[in-house]
Amino acid sequence: MSFDLKSLELFVRAATLGAIGKAGAEFGLSSTAASQRIQALEHAVGAQLLHRTTRAVSLSKEGEVFLAHAKRIIENVEDALTDVQSNRSAIKGDLRIASSASFGRMHIAPHMAEFLELYPNLSVQLHLSDSVFDIVENGFDLAIRLGALAPSSLKARKLADCPRILVAKREYLNSFGTPKSPADLEAHKCLIRGDQRSWKLRAPDGSVIDAKIDGPFVTNLAEAVTEGVLSGIGIARKCEWEISSHLASGSLVAVLTDYIVMPEWNIYAVRPPSQKTPSRVKAFTEFLGAKLKRLS
Repeated sequence: MSFDLKSLELFVRAATLGAIGKAGAEFGLSSTAASQRIQALEHAVGAQLLHRTTRAVSLSKEGEVFLAHAKRIIENVEDALTDVQSNRSAIKGDLRIASSASFGRMHIAPHMAEFLELYPNLSVQLHLSDSVFDIVENGFDLAIRLGALAPSSLKARKLADCPRILVAKREYLNSFGTPKSPADLEAHKCLIRGDQRSWKLRAPDGSVIDAKIDGPFVTNLAEAVTEGVLSGIGIARKCEWEISSHLASGSLVAVLTDYIVMPEWNIYAVRPPSQKTPSRVKAFTEFLGAKLKRLS
């Protein structure tokens, strides 16, 4: 079996565009020459990779399998060139990143201009959602995740600490009092995210207390919790990076500061379990890690 890298690249583009002629034009090939290259590739592989009609082409079952391998081969070659050349301009392609909505908006999106200036041949797709989904199945290169990671086959790299604290608006505390112990939270209005009905807190003596909570406002979105606590509804559990500016201005006040919110959280970059980290993923992970040092 023998075929060249250009034929693999042509096949990937044809599968992406749904047209061999259009893909060939990008490589300076006529429709006939492009078709002949694809046919030669199929002969070398021993399977039909593309179904052809007069209007378009589509992947065969074998083509779907081969496409994933072809993309990986191309990426590995690009990574090898990057390692040899040590040239930022050699890092190219599409980088697909998933992140929680609040974190991505506050700590990823603002740095995109700088990152893209450093790596001008990269393009970034940033998907923001508070839902956790399978990044492999959905075709993402990496995800930025917060919390205590569940066991999985994904490769994870810690980027920064992510301490959480309990906060409230000063006016709320003036009206309803400041809790002195976790048990006092039962008498307070707490902002609830999802199905939370308790907060675990580690006391100065090391014991862990499961504090029961309740309140009039429930939401699935972290940013809505922030807006709710700023409006004075009650006490919220928040990551420090989300509300640091509000603490600095005095609009929010930390409570039960002698207690540590459990489990302790970190910020991670997670990626599919391939042996080698793609150069574009490595570049972004190192870039974001440097930006997040101030959060640790």
